[in-house]
Amino acid sequence: MNQRRLQSKEALSVSEYIDILNDQLEGLEVKIVGEVSEAQTSSTGHVYFHLKDEKDESVIKCIIWKSKYQLYGVELKEGVKVMVSGSPNIHKKYGFSFITETVEYAGEGKLKKEYEKLKLKLEEEGIFAEERKKTVPPYAKKIGVITSLKGAVIADFCNNLGKFGFKIEAIDSRVEGQDAVSDLLSSVKTFKKRDINVLVIIRGGGSLESMLAFNNEVLIREIADFPVPVIAGIGHHKDIPLVSLVADVKVSTPTAAANVLNESWEKVLLILEKRERSIIGNYEKVLNGSFDCLRASVSSVREYYNLIFKKREEVENKLKISLNNFHNFLLNVRIDLKNLIEKSFDGFQKSLTRVNERLNYTEKTVNFYNPERQLELGYTVARHKGKIIRKTKDVKPGDDIDLKVTDGTIISKVKKND
Repeated sequence: MNQRRLQSKEALSVSEYIDILNDQLEGLEVKIVGEVSEAQTSSTGHVYFHLKDEKDESVIKCIIWKSKYQLYGVELKEGVKVMVSGSPNIHKKYGFSFITETVEYAGEGKLKKEYEKLKLKLEEEGIFAEERKKTVPPYAKKIGVITSLKGAVIADFCNNLGKFGFKIEAIDSRVEGQDAVSDLLSSVKTFKKRDINVLVIIRGGGSLESMLAFNNEVLIREIADFPVPVIAGIGHHKDIPLVSLVADVKVSTPTAAANVLNESWEKVLLILEKRERSIIGNYEKVLNGSFDCLRASVSSVREYYNLIFKKREEVENKLKISLNNFHNFLLNVRIDLKNLIEKSFDGFQKSLTRVNERLNYTEKTVNFYNPERQLELGYTVARHKGKIIRKTKDVKPGDDIDLKVTDGTIISKVKKND
């Protein structure tokens, strides 16, 4: 609309022309370096000042609103060299001014001097004291992160976080120069309302000028009053950013910040692994001890079993030998008698025959009364304390007796004897 009015060649009012000019000036946001002159603070707290070029005395009128002026901590007074950023604007009543968005001291020497001045002031207040710092809670999971999400910093941080179930919430913020102050403050205030365990502020290294935002007094006090521990992983070449000094934990890289969060989880993981090895080791010891005990028990049972069968075999062999010897004795006697019969008188034949018959009878009787045969016929041999029981008076009620049968021994108890 304004462009068409210019092309129409019609006469414009002053107000219309100023509107057209401001439309054209709106996109001219720049940074300007100059020396402050004629600085005045209004009753509302806004500061009106001139910036003068050192070379040719060129001058530009500037305004910085109260909220911005208080934010950056720069004292605008005659002769101070500053760098401002903003855009031009023509006020319909007061004319041209440069609307200042940010202001900072120009020159490394002045920046260093102001850095040391603010650092000393805060040190004297005790704001950097160790006793006021909060401890990062162990096993923290909900992590707030403030950084630029466009660079490699956030990738380095996330890649070095262990797989411990962290819940990361990140806010994208400018982190370079004085322009970053408002972004950083807004991010910190946002996280004050969020449910997090730890706040992490990270960026790479840089010059004192590029770190201006991290030496801002307002931001430093916000960090000091933050309700949960703050980890500052802000790189630096020489002068440590004051935000790092006020943070509860100060490291110089995003990777180191990630390692601080990993530390408690890694320690408990080591403890768990140690306990696991101890439990498995103790179990193996108990298991091996049980196996040794079992092997010893099996060996004892086997030896006892072998001893029983050995004794049984010895008894059987002795009985067989005795029976064989007796049988051989009878056989020899029979042979001798036969020889005697053949040599003796016929008168003795009947006597010898009777003797022979007696021997046969005796042999049958011996075989008949063989203990093993008797046992097979259903008889038993009763013993009390190793002695054979022949009469009822040999035992009394309550005595234990052993009853030998054909396939073993029965342990019994006397109830009554008549």
